[in-house]
Amino acid sequence: MPDLTTKYLGLKLKNPLVVSASPLSQHVSTIRKMEDCGAAAVVLQSLFEEQINRESDELDRFLSAGTERSAEAYSFFPDLTNYNIGPDGYLEHLRKAKQAVGIPVIASLNGVSSGGWVRYARLLDQAGADALELNIYFLPTDPQMTGAAVEKMYCDLVAQVKSSVKIPVAVKIGPQFSAPVHMAAQLDAAGADALVLFNRFYQPDYDLENLEVVPTLMLSRPNELKLRLTWVAILFGKIKADMAITGGVHSAEDVVKAMMAGARAAMMTSVLLDRGVEHLKIIHADLQNWLEEHEYDSIQQMQGSMSQKSVATPAAFERANYLKVLSSYTLAK
Repeated sequence: MPDLTTKYLGLKLKNPLVVSASPLSQHVSTIRKMEDCGAAAVVLQSLFEEQINRESDELDRFLSAGTERSAEAYSFFPDLTNYNIGPDGYLEHLRKAKQAVGIPVIASLNGVSSGGWVRYARLLDQAGADALELNIYFLPTDPQMTGAAVEKMYCDLVAQVKSSVKIPVAVKIGPQFSAPVHMAAQLDAAGADALVLFNRFYQPDYDLENLEVVPTLMLSRPNELKLRLTWVAILFGKIKADMAITGGVHSAEDVVKAMMAGARAAMMTSVLLDRGVEHLKIIHADLQNWLEEHEYDSIQQMQGSMSQKSVATPAAFERANYLKVLSSYTLAK
């Protein structure tokens, strides 16, 4: 039987299937079900910076950037007094989850400034989290803010949090950097133990009848995986930090692709929201069958085998592939 174990954030996981941060982890009973269905680890729903410190001057500066303090802009934020379970409730939920399951439980903080993050990172460490995922979601709308300033903000945040905790720290980022490899190297140097690629960019929609801009949520689709595979494959061997892929992982084949690109973990939520937590059993069984049918002894054997540094045609990840794809397209007659 193939060995499905992998190492991520210094943790030995029984397989690469990790449930990413979502409302699915709000109940301990569901987390227990995730473990029973084959999940090797779970990232708890995010604790938002806005919940930790809604009154801080620093937070107000970031939230008001580009909004001109309009009522419409603030209406996008929920009533954070009652939203989710609150900071204290989050810590208690973490403790209960740790007592209920044997798989690693990873806490998640979502925000853009240090503020209360450092303090709560310590509290999450003390509450028993096996690791911490920083979900940095920031849209620079100020024309005076440079790309270098944004990158520095990310790295300073990571360094501050990393220096305040003993547990491993993963950083979940989006793909909208002008030089993703350089950014990854900077986060690596700042102390990130893992990078999670990529955070999904949620865009608002327009209600044409009421002339309103409204928030929308769409579940990920398998075709989103390609972007993640490309950058993980390019980064493999260039940074020390582990990598996890999130966004577009819907099947065992997607997990295999993630591993071959160089990821240590394949994170999923959308497929579980769509098909139920029990779908983990199918993915787990299909993954094991795939390795057996293709005569792989272990997951670790395939990790990075299709990365840019490992394939016979590394140019497939660069401009040469761009030219080849465009030149091969023909119109249907």
